[in-house]
Amino acid sequence: MNLAFIWHMHQPDYRDESGVMQMPWVFLHAIKDYYDMPWMISRHSGLKATFNITPSLILQLKLYYENPQKSDKFLNLWLQDQSSLDMQNYKWMIKICKSVPYETMAASIESYSRLYKKESYEDGEFFDLQVLFILSWCGVYLRTNSRVVKDLLAKQRGYTYEDKLSLLEELREFIAGIFDYYIELKKRGTLSLCTTPLNHPILPLLLDVQSATAANPSTNTPEYSISLKEDAVLHIQKAKDLFVKTFGFLPDGFWPAEGAVDEKSAALLYDYGAEWIATDEDILFRSISSKKRAALYTPYDYNGMCICFRDHQLSDLIGFTYRFWEAKIAVKDFISSLLLIDKTDKSATAFVILDGENAWEFYENNAFYFFDELYKSINSTAWLNTLHIEDIKKLPRKKLNKLAAGSWIGGKLDTWIGQREKNRAWELIFITKRDYEHHKESLDDALNAKITEHFLAAESSDWFWWYGDDHYTEFGLEYDALFRSHLICIYNLMQIEPPFDFFEPIIQKRSSKDFWIYPQSHISPHINGKNDSFFDWIGCGVVYESKFYATMDRKRGPIKKMLYGQDFENIYFAFEADMDEIKNFDFTLRTIIDPIGFDEEVSFDFEGKKEYKSKKSTIAYEVAYEDWVEIKIAKNAIKKQKLYFRFELSKDDMVIQVLPGFGMLEIDTQSDFSDRWFV
Repeated sequence: MNLAFIWHMHQPDYRDESGVMQMPWVFLHAIKDYYDMPWMISRHSGLKATFNITPSLILQLKLYYENPQKSDKFLNLWLQDQSSLDMQNYKWMIKICKSVPYETMAASIESYSRLYKKESYEDGEFFDLQVLFILSWCGVYLRTNSRVVKDLLAKQRGYTYEDKLSLLEELREFIAGIFDYYIELKKRGTLSLCTTPLNHPILPLLLDVQSATAANPSTNTPEYSISLKEDAVLHIQKAKDLFVKTFGFLPDGFWPAEGAVDEKSAALLYDYGAEWIATDEDILFRSISSKKRAALYTPYDYNGMCICFRDHQLSDLIGFTYRFWEAKIAVKDFISSLLLIDKTDKSATAFVILDGENAWEFYENNAFYFFDELYKSINSTAWLNTLHIEDIKKLPRKKLNKLAAGSWIGGKLDTWIGQREKNRAWELIFITKRDYEHHKESLDDALNAKITEHFLAAESSDWFWWYGDDHYTEFGLEYDALFRSHLICIYNLMQIEPPFDFFEPIIQKRSSKDFWIYPQSHISPHINGKNDSFFDWIGCGVVYESKFYATMDRKRGPIKKMLYGQDFENIYFAFEADMDEIKNFDFTLRTIIDPIGFDEEVSFDFEGKKEYKSKKSTIAYEVAYEDWVEIKIAKNAIKKQKLYFRFELSKDDMVIQVLPGFGMLEIDTQSDFSDRWFV
């Protein structure tokens, strides 16, 4: 059988009206992922893959080729002395420098781990924190091959301004060679390269917001909408032009932003030269009115265009599940999943399509161990062959007569439209576009070109991702301000006073407290699994798991909410869940407590006593389950003050949900309930 990896490399356009990037994520992923991902493939002879590189990423990455600090707000502040920073910028720098997943990116660097947990810093500590933050983002290639990076990691503390300059110059030179490396691997036949319309817009919504109701009839769409077809065409044309200018050849195909398609947008892409696109399996199943998975493993011909459909399950295994597994076990499981497909159809082609950068910071060593083992295993598996787009376009295709509307997020478009905040953002675009149409004839070509750039930037899907309650980031207000700044700039260029409400944040001011409530007092609930006394849990902490999703998305697990707290004798947890799902499948719940080495797993047996009691490592551990799941852990044998908890819910030996959502929950066993945080 064939296996086609398609890695999506994308960052939103973080530039404000002055052209300065307000967030450092392009730079950080460049030193961690954009070189490392193709490099890991190139280490294994004969492997092939496709990389989708978005125009907004290309444009911003090039800004780091010379004087990167001039184009990046973070790097500009990073090179300034602490005494020159006002309090707002100082706090912002600390927030950025503590934004990494602690367990996988900070804990392994001793000095960074220590500083990460502090709340205030002396001058030297703040300086070290900034350097260590950048070093924590350096990928395996740099840590292995860069003398500057290796020496600074070994130094651990006491960094100097000269160290900063040396590191920045090393990373600048490294970034400047990334696209040349892709070209080299393309010439070798290792990679195919494709792209996305210019600013990662949801093309179906630009053409007609009612496409959202075609994907989901219950979606609420904004009033007084207008078609933005002319902008949709520009997104495609400008993406092709930039790609050719950067790489010297046409893209091998297009990945529609977020896999969002409908028949109109597919026809538009084809009209402007796209011979190949891909989207999600849900779109195929709705297009052919069947959920037979055997239909998934072939390319399709839709009005002359080659369309491939993503295996959601295989892609999610890599994007989410395997981060918690030992590499060899994960790879064995993945190959076993492919073998099941191969046994059904020797000519099958499975399409594994996912984010090529954001998942790896949650893996050990930036997923190097996992990918090295995976690629070795693929090369040693005789019945498995890797393909890229150029190969795929040569395969036989099945005829597809209809293309359903939707995306790779649940097969719908609701992530970008429908909720109040999302619809308000669309309304601001429509208002601005109408005002522009009344004035554009009086503007010269240069002004019209600038205004068009701002419209295209405002139409990025990324702004809408963070509006509404389905995704959360601590930087939501910054994203909101960037979105509105493009529309405000349009009015300024027209010399029209922007409407006053354009200066008001669209996003509701949110923080981690929206999905996480701190404990307020001691609790002493009776543990019986029956959820029969609300008063037992008054004063507890609460983590709303269903609200905590960030740069990536996946199907939610059965546990929706976690309650926790303690008294002088015990620590308590309760999990609100879809108990019918828990009962109908053989679920197990694993409890991990660091740094005491506690690790215990309980299988749910609803035919028995519906309880579990154990003493492991002298620690009393009790679980009860019926209406919900409750846990009690005795403190008397625990000698550590600060404990880090993680829970893994598994089905058929596969981890399907980890709690809390991204990391571990810290509990101070002597807490006054004022110093908890996620790490």
